[in-house]
Amino acid sequence: METIRMLSTLGLMGAMRSLSSAFEAEAGIQVDADFAPTLALLKRLRGGEAADLVILTREGLDEIIAEGRVLAKGAVDLARSYVGIAVRAGQAHPDIGSEAALRRTLVAARSVAYSRLGASGVYFGQLIVRMGIAAEINARATIVEQGFTALRLVNGEADLAVQQISELKQVEGIEVVGPIPHELQTPAVFSAGRMANARHADAADQLLRYLASPEVVPVLRQSGLEP
Repeated sequence: METIRMLSTLGLMGAMRSLSSAFEAEAGIQVDADFAPTLALLKRLRGGEAADLVILTREGLDEIIAEGRVLAKGAVDLARSYVGIAVRAGQAHPDIGSEAALRRTLVAARSVAYSRLGASGVYFGQLIVRMGIAAEINARATIVEQGFTALRLVNGEADLAVQQISELKQVEGIEVVGPIPHELQTPAVFSAGRMANARHADAADQLLRYLASPEVVPVLRQSGLEP
């Protein structure tokens, strides 16, 4: 069975696990997938790591298309993703429905877990600066180098976890409170493209077409993404 190597942003991990199995069954092509934050993947790709297909934020994909690493032809936007907030399962859900409520909730938390390298962490870092509460939050924040911030809820390090909703939903023992108010955020768009030097170009193109097809929509929705 032919195997293609895919590097994907963490936001698609939940969806890609079931989509890869469905694709393997349908096309007879195996997907060897590796998941990490976009910034970490960009560094690895620029360091010469080989892959057939990549899924990154749209900005990240555009950068490496401009560098000639990924082909512009066939690149496709897969899903929109909002940043949300989670608490440990069984905890009361705080009010995050407006900017004022969100500010109160963040300031009242013992510790907020967010990611240093992920798109959600970069966004959240800028948001708390804009809200004028960065010094307070960062003095007791739990900064996660990479991986799922909601794990810090389960082990009791943090009261609130901030990440893409699709990433929060990967962790057992937590509950997603909801998205940060939509007017305060621009959703991340996750996009896929084929590497210019792909070893399995045809198979990678086949996977790209599958990911852009209507049959993947329910799986994306279920994992917390908007097609």
